[in-house]
Amino acid sequence: MEWTQILTLAAKEFRDRLRNRWVLAVALVFTVFSLVIAYFGGAAQGQVGLRSIEFTIASLVSLVIYLIPLIALLLGFDAVVGERERGSLDLLLALPVTRLEVLLGKYLGLAAALTLSTLAGFGLVALLLFKQYGWAGLYHYVGFMVSSVLLGLAFLSLAVLMSVIARERTRASGLAIAMWFFFVLVFDLLLLGGLVATGGAYGGDAFAYLLLLNPADVFRILNVFSLEDVRTLYGLASIVPPALARPWLMGSVMVAWIVVPLALANWRFRP
Repeated sequence: MEWTQILTLAAKEFRDRLRNRWVLAVALVFTVFSLVIAYFGGAAQGQVGLRSIEFTIASLVSLVIYLIPLIALLLGFDAVVGERERGSLDLLLALPVTRLEVLLGKYLGLAAALTLSTLAGFGLVALLLFKQYGWAGLYHYVGFMVSSVLLGLAFLSLAVLMSVIARERTRASGLAIAMWFFFVLVFDLLLLGGLVATGGAYGGDAFAYLLLLNPADVFRILNVFSLEDVRTLYGLASIVPPALARPWLMGSVMVAWIVVPLALANWRFRP
């Protein structure tokens, strides 16, 4: 595996996203939504403006869970199948590059674009929090930004896996949307429905650990338990055991959600 070739492919993919204004568009979306939520999230309680670092993070967590997975899936669903339909994949594989190098190059380029747009989009709120709360507030907000990037990279890995599996671009897009619905909307409803249907007799003790099967829930746990007030706002203190309330553990689980789908995509991408 030659890293020079991987980085060359990644740079080309990243430049393509810059050239079509994708990074700028997503960064603007994140900036507008984060500012609106940070400033007007407490309007229902009759308060406008930055209330606290805890309330700001709790408000933005909901935005990230819905928006970043969708953007990551839409960004990566045609990474491989799109090249296959255009006929450029065979030409690319005819060059002295391996399939793993192509896969990693494409993923790293897309990941760089997604990371840049995410950090740029949330950067303005970070400056406002630093001005109002100093380094203490910025420290926790930077942790939130890093976890948001990890969530995006996890769903980007899933998108690349779908792109390798699908034989048509339309099917890959359908799989990406279905995956967003499942992880963001349906997964938690199924768990709660199972608990309610059984009266809590089955799965109650394993409920918190089943949440680890969803990267969106891992992100939620990682941020909810980062601050005491955020934990209170979400009311999950009685559901998630203290054993899972460790940033390094949840971060490791999120990294696994990045690595495992990529490994499966590499296995499936072999000739």
